[in-house]
Amino acid sequence: MQHRIVVLGAGYTGAIAAGRLAKRLRREDVAITLVNAEPDFVERVRMHQLAVGQELRPRSLREMFADTGVEVRLAKVTGVDVDRRTVAVTDPDHPGEDRELEYDTLVYALGSAWNHQGVPGTAEHAHEIAGRPGALRLRERLAGLDAGETVVVVGGGLTGLEAATEIAEARPDLDVSLAARGGLGDWLSPKGRRHLRKVFGTLGITAYENAAVTEVAADHVATADGATIPAAVTLWTAGFAVHPIARATTLNVTDTGRIVVDGTMRSVSHPDVYAIGDAAMAAGPGDKPLRMSCASGTPTAWQAADSIAARLTGGKLPNAPLRYFNQCISLGRREGLIQYVTADDRAVRAALTGRFAAVYKELVCKAAAWGVANPTLGVPARRRAVTRAEVRPAAV
Repeated sequence: MQHRIVVLGAGYTGAIAAGRLAKRLRREDVAITLVNAEPDFVERVRMHQLAVGQELRPRSLREMFADTGVEVRLAKVTGVDVDRRTVAVTDPDHPGEDRELEYDTLVYALGSAWNHQGVPGTAEHAHEIAGRPGALRLRERLAGLDAGETVVVVGGGLTGLEAATEIAEARPDLDVSLAARGGLGDWLSPKGRRHLRKVFGTLGITAYENAAVTEVAADHVATADGATIPAAVTLWTAGFAVHPIARATTLNVTDTGRIVVDGTMRSVSHPDVYAIGDAAMAAGPGDKPLRMSCASGTPTAWQAADSIAARLTGGKLPNAPLRYFNQCISLGRREGLIQYVTADDRAVRAALTGRFAAVYKELVCKAAAWGVANPTLGVPARRRAVTRAEVRPAAV
């Protein structure tokens, strides 16, 4: 009987994990199913580009995984029963009707969505670019704005910086501003902060610093200090929230719903479940939790896939370090910022700026997409026989 591996979510981490497992294990020994609600792989790190009208290359999941041994199942995950080892899904051909998938090993990679943090008016009036649907809605709204209208980006993190600069460069006729809870780029090195301010000045972006947004209305945002910032369009980028399904299970999760895992990305409460990417509460250097990012998500996918393969084949468990090297920030199409960091993600003095940094970031984005289609990074892999699979009886 084949060992059934079900991977939930085909973002960067889920797609990499499924492809890597297919490269590591013999097809006759395993049945790998990749479940995703959309038919295409979405380059999430490019959503700010999509929002301003740039076209992204379509990447069909079924074409990507053709002849790999991975079955792509287009369906929406509606529930997980980790005690019965089943996943409830609804597929396009049977809307409103849940069907069950049984698994022996589950890889949970449902990722995250935007987090409006309960700020009044945000859900009703703000846009988000955490995924393709949100980016397309913002794209349509921006296209309808007249010259001189105002766009406010809320959130001074990487997503906010990239979105504000992309919009300002693509639409110089708009009045773009950014509201940050702290100082502009206050986590960057002095060189990084100087360059960021220079680019903001060149693009005409107004930075509202130490401005925590407390309310979003149809035509403005309000801040904690009583200020009102006009906004024909508000883009909310102030953090992400994980998919709520894990919280509804008996898995050990944090108060934010992230699945607690060990160093192999295995759930500490359910050894047949692995969590990767934004869904996992994994520790990096100094036991510091990894932030939600592609930079940390991809290594967790490698770690989980190799750990599953090792346990099924009797091989040696991997011990790859989960660490950071740099933060890559696009500031429009012509400017960029590469901030080098310590292993635990603290900025150091060194940083790349300008056109070279923009090219660097573009190469990183292309490499990330290439890595999804080439999960072993082009290194030939030997498929090994499953020797330790423990298959439970079908769910009842």
